[in-house]
Amino acid sequence: MSSEHEPPVPAFARTFGLRIALWYATLFVSGAIAIVLVTYYLTAASLAQRDRQIINGKLGDYAAAYVRGGVRVLAATVRAEQQVAPERLFVRVVDRGVEAVVLSNPDGWDPSKLETVSATLDDGTLVQVGKSTEARDDLLARFRATLGMVTLVIVAVALTGGWLATRSALFPIRRLTLAVRRIIRTGRTDARVPLDGTGDAIDELTTLFNAMLDKIEGLVTAMRGALDNVSHDLRTPLTRLRGAAEMALASPPKGDSVQQAEHYRDVLADCVEESDRVLVMLNTLMDISEAESGTMQLRREAVPLAEIVARAIDLYRDVADAKGVTLSSSTPAGVVVTADRTRLEQVAANLIDNAVKYTPSGGRVDVDVLQDADAAVMRVGDTGPGIPADELPLIFDRLFRGDTSRTERGLGLGLSLVKAVVEAHGGTVEVSSELGRGSVFTVSLPLG
Repeated sequence: MSSEHEPPVPAFARTFGLRIALWYATLFVSGAIAIVLVTYYLTAASLAQRDRQIINGKLGDYAAAYVRGGVRVLAATVRAEQQVAPERLFVRVVDRGVEAVVLSNPDGWDPSKLETVSATLDDGTLVQVGKSTEARDDLLARFRATLGMVTLVIVAVALTGGWLATRSALFPIRRLTLAVRRIIRTGRTDARVPLDGTGDAIDELTTLFNAMLDKIEGLVTAMRGALDNVSHDLRTPLTRLRGAAEMALASPPKGDSVQQAEHYRDVLADCVEESDRVLVMLNTLMDISEAESGTMQLRREAVPLAEIVARAIDLYRDVADAKGVTLSSSTPAGVVVTADRTRLEQVAANLIDNAVKYTPSGGRVDVDVLQDADAAVMRVGDTGPGIPADELPLIFDRLFRGDTSRTERGLGLGLSLVKAVVEAHGGTVEVSSELGRGSVFTVSLPLG
């Protein structure tokens, strides 16, 4: 496998993976050892209980035999049982504390490993039955050796399992690291991390990471497009500035000094106008970029939407009247949003400016405010020429100007600014249009 698909694991990942493996192995081994200890304890207790049950059972049998026929019957019973029993027992009888009669005392027994149980009969005779613990101790010793081997196997399995589990758990993280390194190395943001489809936390992190890359790629693409468009659109006003200055410098003096001063004044006025156009374009592009990147400072307050619309209509009333366009509105006072008043005024002004600009004489522009469920809606409709269907998806792009708008003076940034500011407020803007019948722009904002 190539190094691109299996990147070297960084030091922090090795340390993190080692910690996970050690924690896994420690918990697994601790649990296994606890189970082994409990198993050993229960086994030892069960064997000890079994020996006590044997001793107590035989004690009752031998005591009953002694009562029936004394030492003779007891001895016969012990001999008969020990001939067929798999292991011999220690049996002793003390006759009323005076005479001790040992019926069974196997050779080679370690007295320190003898467990005995005694019973005193009605006539004062003491009957003792004992059993050696050597067999039990030997069995437990072998059991301990077996458990030790099992414990070593458990430790090996735990370490191997911890390594495999850590490797599997860190694999998605290494894929994320590889994607980030590829982006840093190549500068391309089209790389994506594949999903496992498990729906777990790693999958959720991968989904968010890919969404972040989508956002970054969109911003980078928009920035590149904006730079291309700006470089193209700035060329015209800058060329005009340079041409006006060169013509003024190259033209011979005209008449008296007053005429020459007027000539230079006109040239300087043209230069100022073109400079203002460039500054407006740059400031608007900066506002759009800040809004789209989420860094625009919004001074939010409760703003009646009717006030925003009324102010924008007052601003364009004279322009509409001079052009012969009827400008009307329907704005109830109860619709309030929490927003930046100045930015909303920019939104309303740009939409009304576009509507008035592209509506021919005798047409009308209607601005309505209404409340729709949990949203405040501002709708700007006109009776202009409409927007071609192939241009509708592009009208909110920066510096885009359709064929019908090229005859009008403008920068092609108004609708881009509207969309960026509205979305920065958590709202949406949509457009519907029909050729020859006009367009309707609809802005939806969360209610305050």
